[in-house]
Order: sequence, then C-alpha cells, then structure tokens
Amino acid sequence: MAEGLFGVHAAALEVRSQRMGVLASNIANASTPNFKARDIDFTTALNAVESQPGGVGADLGGAVKYRVPTNPSMDGNTVELSTEQTAFAENAVQYQSTLAFLNGRIGQITRALKGE
Repeated sequence: MAEGLFGVHAAALEVRSQRMGVLASNIANASTPNFKARDIDFTTALNAVESQPGGVGADLGGAVKYRVPTNPSMDGNTVELSTEQTAFAENAVQYQSTLAFLNGRIGQITRALKGE
C-alpha cells in the first residue's frame, strides 16, 4: 500500500539513507590504512529495493562499489576526503528533498482523510 501512496520516493529515501551511511563510513575512515572507499550506485540500489517486498533493509550488495581514487595514498587508503564530503553533501540535499516530498504527500493524505 505504501508503494502506491508514495511511489518510488519511499524506495529512494531508503537508498539515500543507506548511501549516507556508506559515505559517512568513508569519511570516518579517511586515515585508516588500507581502507577502501565505497559508494552505492543509486539506480542499481533503487531497483534492488523496489524489487524486494517491503524494501526496508534491502540487500544492496550488487549496488555497492569500490571507488577508484584519482590520487591513491601510500598507505593503501582510497578515501579522498573532498570527494567524500561533496558526495555526502549532495546526498544529504537529495535525501532532504525526497523527505520533504514525502512529508507533503502525507500532509495531503491527512487532509483528505479529515475532509479538508
């Protein structure tokens, strides 16, 4: 039922949330030797979430990819802090936009149920 009410936006919110965690992990491990930065391919992950019943907590294994660094470090860490911070900020804006849309949709449904 939620899928019909919220369309692709509920699944998108789930993927953006999971991506936020992956990007935060990259930033937190920026100085960890041999840490390999990862990211989530949004389209692949969205398809995975939409294809699974319930969608929440969907396995995104195939959508999680290792980042190829433009300037690898000597200790084997592939996190490039500026890249990760930019991706995190962009994802946060997209997450907030999706959340605002869903909140508006919930408001419409609530008003309709109240007969306003």
